[in-house]
Amino acid sequence: MEEKLKFPTEQIELPSKGLPYSSESPLSKGVIEMKYMSAKEEDILTNVNFLKNGTVIDKLLQSMIVTPINYDDLLVCDKNALLIAARILGYGKDYEFNYDNQKITFDLSTVDPLPLHESLTPGKNEFDFHLPKANIIVTFKLLTHGDEKKIDREIQGLKKVNPQGSFDQTTRLKHTIVAINGDREATAIRGFVDNMLISDLRELRKHINKVTPELSLKFSYTKDDGDVVEGVNLPIGISFLWPDSEL
Repeated sequence: MEEKLKFPTEQIELPSKGLPYSSESPLSKGVIEMKYMSAKEEDILTNVNFLKNGTVIDKLLQSMIVTPINYDDLLVCDKNALLIAARILGYGKDYEFNYDNQKITFDLSTVDPLPLHESLTPGKNEFDFHLPKANIIVTFKLLTHGDEKKIDREIQGLKKVNPQGSFDQTTRLKHTIVAINGDREATAIRGFVDNMLISDLRELRKHINKVTPELSLKFSYTKDDGDVVEGVNLPIGISFLWPDSEL
C-alpha cells in the first residue's frame, strides 16, 4: 500500500455506483482509487506466465488499485470500468486500432455507463424475475470476479471428463441463479437450469443484461463507400493495455 501511495492517483467511478455491494465493503462507496501505470505494471503486462494463464489483466488491476478491497468481490461489470481506467492512466484517452482495414482513434474518456436499472438497490445483489412460460420466480445475482474463477474451475473440470462437451452457458447460469421460487438448494437450481425452456432462458438473459450496470463499449465508423456502421464492439486485447507490444 505504501508503495502505491507514492504515485499520483485518480478516483474512478464504478458503473454500479456501489449499490450491489454490502455497506461494509469499500466498494459500496461507488469509487475506486487507482494509481497511474508505471514500469512495474509494464513488467506485469510482459510476464509470460501471466499471459499464458490468462491472469495478466487481474494482476495489472490489483497492482494499480489503491483502495483496500477484496478483489474477488469486484463485480465483473465494475472490473471492466477499471480496465478502461487502467488504459487511460497508462497511455492516455486516445485508443488507436485497426478495424475493417481502417485506422480508428477512439476517445476512451467518452465511454459512459449505461443508465442504472431501477432494480438496483443499496446493499443488495439479488434480483427477481418471473419466467413467463414456466411461471416461476428465479432469483439471480450479478457475477463477481470470484464467481468467474469458480465458473472457470468448474468448466475446466467438466472438460476433463468430457473434452467434447459444451458447458459454458449452463455453468454460468447455475452460478448466476441463487434461488428457484425461493428454493436455494444447489441441486434444485442445477436441475432446473439443465431443463430450462429456451424461451424463458432468452427472456432471463435479456433481463440480466438490462439490470447489469455496464459501460457502453461500442463505436461507429464510416466505410470507404460512405456507409456508417454503428454499434460495433470495441476490440480489447493485449495491445489495448500495452500499445507498444505491436500485437
